[in-house]
Amino acid sequence: MTTNQSTSHGTSHGTSQSASQTGTGTRTLGRTGPDVFPLGLGCMGMSALYGEADRAESLATIHAALNAGVTLLDTGDFYGMGHNELLINEALRTAPAAAREKALTSVKFGALRTVEGGFTGYDGRPEAVKNFLAYSLQRLGRDHIDVYRIARVDPDVPIEETVGAIAEAVTAGHVRHIGLSEVGADTLRRAAAVAPIADLQIEYSLISRGIEEEILPAARELGIGVTAYGVLSRGLISGHFTRDRALAPGDFRGMSPRFQGDNLDRNLDLVDALRKVADEKGVSVAQTAIAWVLSRGEDIVPLVGARSRDRLGEALGALQVTLTAADLAAIEDAVPPGAAAGDRYPAAQMAHLDSEH
Repeated sequence: MTTNQSTSHGTSHGTSQSASQTGTGTRTLGRTGPDVFPLGLGCMGMSALYGEADRAESLATIHAALNAGVTLLDTGDFYGMGHNELLINEALRTAPAAAREKALTSVKFGALRTVEGGFTGYDGRPEAVKNFLAYSLQRLGRDHIDVYRIARVDPDVPIEETVGAIAEAVTAGHVRHIGLSEVGADTLRRAAAVAPIADLQIEYSLISRGIEEEILPAARELGIGVTAYGVLSRGLISGHFTRDRALAPGDFRGMSPRFQGDNLDRNLDLVDALRKVADEKGVSVAQTAIAWVLSRGEDIVPLVGARSRDRLGEALGALQVTLTAADLAAIEDAVPPGAAAGDRYPAAQMAHLDSEH
């Protein structure tokens, strides 16, 4: 079953989950985007920001995802300075032809990096868009990217110019659909006035619900889908993160406010409360958290950042979880809106988020 736009926009947030969450159907990225499996695979952690990754396991996890029916592979050209795109290239080259042909690539661009791994800003100039795109196509080994988006709005370049450049790439056949990332409602409307926007990629989870007030209603008004990242808040609400866990060198969670001191204790108290709900249903904490995001509407596709086949299998199990109205109420009692302690990014990165302004 492929849902149409009127169905996805009419989804009630207080109802049990639809058949598309049982793994039997697809979800559509907005009015103009592609049909995709109900969960996408976020590949960032296989190359960057969470410490060392196991290359062989990463490739096996991508293959397992494709074999399970996952179609959307999400990456950024700056994840490991191109490493992640090359990893996806290898995974697709070595995957069965049928799975490879169904795979869709979602790529973020624009982040400026240093040799040491720092971030120095974003470049959304039209000529930069063309440059980033050329390199991504080469690294991915593909003749087109399915969804292309700037990772953060360049404050020095009107969004209309950046989106216009991607629209030119669509006309040329190098890109199939235009996406956005972490933008506010006003920017969403400005971009949509230039060209059709398939989806907005933005953080959305039980403890990151800021999009519900203005951004999600605007996306629905415009017929723009949502690919939700951070559905497990970088592992914080996965049920696997412990108070005494030592983070590996290079793991950016070491600088994340939600993983610091008293904030971590308070947030893991929320996880303990959520675990009681999950235990009563006989499912895992991660599955409960992912199922909650799935329940928010069929126009929302959660991205799961699994780095191993075990974690992927657990995430896919969320598609079999049916949440009743009573379940949803219990979840929100356990983790009320606004209950999280600490911002979702350090202050310097929060300043780059158009969605937070």
